[in-house]
Amino acid sequence: MTTPGTEEPTLTVDELAARAGVTVRTVRFYSTRGLLPPPAIGPRRVGHYGAEHLSRLALIEQLQRHGMTLSAIERYLNQLPPDLSENDLAIHRALVASWGPDAPEEATREQLDRRAGRELTEEDIDRLTALEALERTDDPDRFRIDPRALHLGLRLLEVPIELETIRTAHAVVLEHTRSAARELSRLFRDEVWGPERDHESGSGPERMQAKKSLSAHMQPLVVEALVIAFQRSMKQELRAWYGQDAD
Repeated sequence: MTTPGTEEPTLTVDELAARAGVTVRTVRFYSTRGLLPPPAIGPRRVGHYGAEHLSRLALIEQLQRHGMTLSAIERYLNQLPPDLSENDLAIHRALVASWGPDAPEEATREQLDRRAGRELTEEDIDRLTALEALERTDDPDRFRIDPRALHLGLRLLEVPIELETIRTAHAVVLEHTRSAARELSRLFRDEVWGPERDHESGSGPERMQAKKSLSAHMQPLVVEALVIAFQRSMKQELRAWYGQDAD
């Protein structure tokens, strides 16, 4: 099991596979391909894995969703700095997820428990629902999940935050991201595309295809820019908070 509040690798290979939603054979295969760093070796020569391994498996899963082969994934991971933290890997996964459309899936309560590494409570389900990581169905044992948000939601379950605070924070994120999306869409429509580009792109299906092609090219770039800007803003806010706390 993992121990909240510590970065020490404490997951066995069976627990890691269950948390990542893959098989033990898959974990071992990825390890032999060099896609996962080696585990920490504990007593009795038992390998232990940590949050970094879990985040890396989630990134590999997201890359596979976009049709990348193992060789392409290997090249992608080899280009990343070797000392990336769990949070850095999560950011990469979020950027990769922005490349493609929504792909909702279904999962049973038992499958969610395995992914969480413990039996989820009703409060846990409420938290995941508030984060839009999952949605209840008519069957109390089956849920519609957003694979992109589920990994984040399960990580947040270990953070001691009240449900109402999570809802408020989620509302803040939605409000400001939607506002940014509206303004960027307006800028994209009026300045990047513009009347001249609209005239040159023809009419009907051709014009629609040209718009889709350009927006598909721009979307991951915009998401990356937003992530970088938000990271910088958060660092400034945290520095100010730490300074006030020290004073």
